Amino acid sequence: MAKTILVVDDSSSLRTAVRIALTGAGYEVVEADDGRNGLSKLDGRKYHLVISDVNMPNLDGFGFVTAMKQMAAYKYTPVVMLTTEAGDDKKAKGKEAGAKAWIVKPFQPPQLLDVVSKLVLP
Repeated sequence: MAKTILVVDDSSSLRTAVRIALTGAGYEVVEADDGRNGLSKLDGRKYHLVISDVNMPNLDGFGFVTAMKQMAAYKYTPVVMLTTEAGDDKKAKGKEAGAKAWIVKPFQPPQLLDVVSKLVLP
């Protein structure tokens, strides 16, 4: 059975690029266009990983990850932040919220798949 990954990003072109890379590697992808929409996708489905942007309308990535980690079903789901932000202060805030990895855009698909393969448990 394919592992399922939730991708939360307000850029449809970025979600498409991530989806193509992940589905090509055998993952199933569920997409959300901002943090609020992302929370609505946390409906009891099993996600093996979440990839989230930081800067989004309605609810940013930090707020999304913080809220997600308070949900018992998703407390231990690993999160990768995929963002244009590269500052140490932002990375620290992401780690504090519960992110396990940080990838700066633009990304290379092999880099993304390498990180994903390390965080998605068999």
